[in-house]
Amino acid sequence: MRAFSFLAVSLVLCLPALAGVKAKRPNVLLICVDDLKPLLGCYGDPIARTPNIDRLAARGIRFESAYCNQAVCAPSRNNLMLGSRSTSLGIYNLSTNFRQAVPDAVTLTQFFMRHGWRAEGMGKILHVGHGNTNDAASWSVPFYSDKLVEYVDPAHRGPETREEALFNNRKGPVASLPRGYAWESPDVPDTAYADGRVAEEASRRLRAAKAKPDEPLFLAVGFVRPHLPFSVPKRYWDLYDRTKMPLATRPTPPDGAPAYAGKTTLELNQYEPVPERGAVPDDMQRALIHGYYASVSFSDAQIGRVLDELDRTGLADHTIILLWGDHGWHLGDHGMWTKHTNYEQAIRIPLLVVAPGVAQPGTRTRAMVETVDVFPTLCELAGLPPPRDVPQPMDGRSLVPVLRNPATSLRDHIYHVFPRNRGSDPVLGRAIRSARHRLVEWKQPGAPPDTADLELYDYEADPGETRNLAAQQPQVVARMRALLASHPEAKPPLRPAAARQR
Repeated sequence: MRAFSFLAVSLVLCLPALAGVKAKRPNVLLICVDDLKPLLGCYGDPIARTPNIDRLAARGIRFESAYCNQAVCAPSRNNLMLGSRSTSLGIYNLSTNFRQAVPDAVTLTQFFMRHGWRAEGMGKILHVGHGNTNDAASWSVPFYSDKLVEYVDPAHRGPETREEALFNNRKGPVASLPRGYAWESPDVPDTAYADGRVAEEASRRLRAAKAKPDEPLFLAVGFVRPHLPFSVPKRYWDLYDRTKMPLATRPTPPDGAPAYAGKTTLELNQYEPVPERGAVPDDMQRALIHGYYASVSFSDAQIGRVLDELDRTGLADHTIILLWGDHGWHLGDHGMWTKHTNYEQAIRIPLLVVAPGVAQPGTRTRAMVETVDVFPTLCELAGLPPPRDVPQPMDGRSLVPVLRNPATSLRDHIYHVFPRNRGSDPVLGRAIRSARHRLVEWKQPGAPPDTADLELYDYEADPGETRNLAAQQPQVVARMRALLASHPEAKPPLRPAAARQR
């Protein structure tokens, strides 16, 4: 009896401590990778050497049908940090700051800061450059910045004054502003480049977080490779045989697509020795594809360093990890390079989530998800209230039901956009991607539906997007347009403040 009483008293005394452990707020590690498409081992690519991202996938859940909301850096990162689609903000370019659209917007990290997290960021999270700036209100301490365009060999650099102009509201055609060589591969340590230094700084921040167990950390780490230029140490180039790099099987645009819907080498042609116009020769294509794979492997190694430090510090068991690519990348398919389209290779992204106690390790899901879903997902995983009372539109949905049951589906389509000029008229390509089809409707915001040009692709019958089927399948078009009509009309483009002042 006395033993029973002693046990009962002990349990009562322990309850507050147990409750405290249960209520401990998790850390968040957000890993953003620039221009990263699902060209990864864990997504089934037979060439990619990505052991660290693959082991991260083995620790959590892999989203196989994840898509960005716009395939360009600044808007996509706005979508991530605000939970708002580009069409809800009216921001489709690199230079317009999101606070012009919503001055009191509460970013993802701000929301966590308001609930007691320490938010630290480094590398590339929000887009900085082209007249756009970082957001000091989104961080508890000053943001750690590093370079994007970077060379070890001085002979590979572009004219410095032109490079500076490119990132400061530059004027004139893009092709007149070469940044330097498209690739280099010196025999140097990883820290010779920004991503290596960012990984080193992230590791230092994790060690510091271990000494503050009562202060949860939101650590946002942004890696720039595989963004151009493909400047990475030689050992990552040596992982691949250039002669075996596969060229695109469809090097021409989809039959019947509007000519303005695609692109060719814009952005790529800012780098030597890429031709300013015209087709990229096959040997140069292989060099570029080689550089992309090498750059992915370089970023993978830096991600591995951060994950190793997370494990060494003992923080991993109580840390939510989310890896996100800001958009995809064309590698010669349709004769296109880089991003800036509404096509599959530019829109589909990798998304991995490790949520201890919620997501089963090594699982995958076909649930259709968007970048804007990240904000509410991290909030729910961390035990925060839903981010409903924020000034900006909250377009995302929490993916926690999918994390708990990968067979769950939250939506039957995703929504994205890209702007173009149709002759002298600016138009927006609002797009719906279902499990089987994609419809793109090109028109000015608010214009009548009959002014639109349409694209329709069937990914079961034609996974390579070789033919625009809009004219041949009016019933599918009608069904997809009904889905599109369930979304608000896109906001017209908001011009940068500097442009309005001129």
